[in-house]
Amino acid sequence: MQQSNSKTLGERLRELRESRNLMQREVGAIIEVDGAFISKIESNEKPINRNHLQKLSAFFDVIEDELQALWLADKIRLIIKNEKLGQKAIQIVFNDFK
Repeated sequence: MQQSNSKTLGERLRELRESRNLMQREVGAIIEVDGAFISKIESNEKPINRNHLQKLSAFFDVIEDELQALWLADKIRLIIKNEKLGQKAIQIVFNDFK
């Protein structure tokens, strides 16, 4: 699914989990989901609920804004991934923020 060199939220969560030698079910327990769901998040098959990011950032001791930005980037990727003019649309939006 990922089409760029940037990291997805799922990839970042996998990095954080593996850096602590945790199993997926252990991370799932933090946000009250099963390990299979964490596996799908890490492989970018399922999106995570935005409300879970606060708990995860506190648990992994990372700045919540980092996870929020990755979450939002994943949503944008999902919206434009099959759009012929997706990249052009992103450039238009980007220019609005210059």
